[in-house]
Amino acid sequence: AMNDLSNCSASEPFALRVLGDEMAPEFLDGQVIIVDTSGKISSGCYVVARHGDEMIFRQLVVVQDSFRLRALDTSLPEIVLANGIEDIVGVISQRSGKRRSEHKRYDV
Repeated sequence: AMNDLSNCSASEPFALRVLGDEMAPEFLDGQVIIVDTSGKISSGCYVVARHGDEMIFRQLVVVQDSFRLRALDTSLPEIVLANGIEDIVGVISQRSGKRRSEHKRYDV
């Protein structure tokens, strides 16, 4: 449920629009997130990752050697990344929206 990323250069940060409420209340439907493809990956950070044929936006939880994607909507199951860190496209560096109060940085 993400936009097509084929026109994006691999090394440049890119913007995506959040679709749905899986990551509310931290990220709301329609807000824009900036994905940094060279960002530092750590447990607890927010990431965009490949899962099957789609890109998904979740919080990363690292448990031993297992890389898992967790939605903030706790009714949704965790997803274990088949190829671990290789499936991660980038780390969310900021969130923006129409109001200044919606802007937040995650890479500080």
